Amino acid sequence: MANDHILTLSCPDKPGIVHAVTAIFAAHGHNILDLQQFSDPVFERFFMRVHFGPGGAGAGAATEHLAAPFEALAAEYGMEYDIRPTERRMRVLIMVSKIGHCLNDLLFRMKAKQLRIEVPLIVSNHADYEALAGSYGIPFHHLPVTKDTKEEQEARILELIAEHDIELVVLARYMQVLTPKLCAAMSGRIINIHHSFLPSFKGAKPYHQAYERGVKIIGATAHFVTKDLDEGPIIEQRVARVDHAMDPKELVEEGSNVESQVLAAAVRWYAERRVFLNNTKTVVFN
Repeated sequence: MANDHILTLSCPDKPGIVHAVTAIFAAHGHNILDLQQFSDPVFERFFMRVHFGPGGAGAGAATEHLAAPFEALAAEYGMEYDIRPTERRMRVLIMVSKIGHCLNDLLFRMKAKQLRIEVPLIVSNHADYEALAGSYGIPFHHLPVTKDTKEEQEARILELIAEHDIELVVLARYMQVLTPKLCAAMSGRIINIHHSFLPSFKGAKPYHQAYERGVKIIGATAHFVTKDLDEGPIIEQRVARVDHAMDPKELVEEGSNVESQVLAAAVRWYAERRVFLNNTKTVVFN
C-alpha cells in the first residue's frame, strides 16, 4: 500500500483505451491491483480508475518513468489523467455555519483515519465551532458575511485556498449561497450537503415541510456546487424511513444522521479519486 498509486483518466470513448493503458503498466513491471471503467453511451466519454502497485519485490515508489508514455497516450486520445500516491492525503477546507453535526463527523472520521484527508483550516461565518476546531489543533477563521461584504469575504476565502494548497472545499452545512465567481474558481472542487433528497423540499426547514406532508422517507444529497443553487452534479444520496409518530425534532435528528453519512461518503470517494464529473452528472466508482 505504501508504494501504491492511483491513475484516473477520462477521454472521448474509442476502441483500444484499456489495452493501451494496461500495456504501459505491463511494459514497466507494474501490478494492477484494481481497475474500474465506464463508457458513457450518451456523452460518448470513457472513464477509468486504476489502483496499481510497484510490481517486483523491492521496487520503489517512483512513477516518473510513466510520465512520457502517458503524455503520449494523452495526446493520442485527448485524455485528461492524473497519477498520485494512495497514501497522499487530500487537503480539504471545511466551511460551516451554526449547525455542526457534519463538521464534527468529518473531523472524527479524519482523526480515526477513515477519511484520507487533512484539514489545514476551517472557515465559518459564525464563531460557534472555534473551540471544536481548536480541540483538533486546526486553525479556525471566523469570516462574518453580509450581502454587502460577500465579495470581500469570498476574496479572503480564495486567498486562504491558495495559501493552503486546498484541493477540495466541503460545505458542511455552510448556510450561505456562494457567488458564481467562487463557484467558477473552484469548479468541480466544492462539495455541498443538501438537507433533503433533491429535488424535493428545497429551501428552509425541509424536515418541517416533510412533516407537514406526512412523508415516509427522508434523505440527503451530496453534490458538486455550481452557480445554479442545489442543481450541481449529484455524488451520493441516501434515505431513511420515518413514520407518522415522529415529530419534526425527531425528523431533524434522523436527517442529521443521514446527512453526516452521505457527506462523509462523498468526501471519502472524492479523496480516493473515485468521483468523475460527466457533464451534468457524475461517475462514481465505489
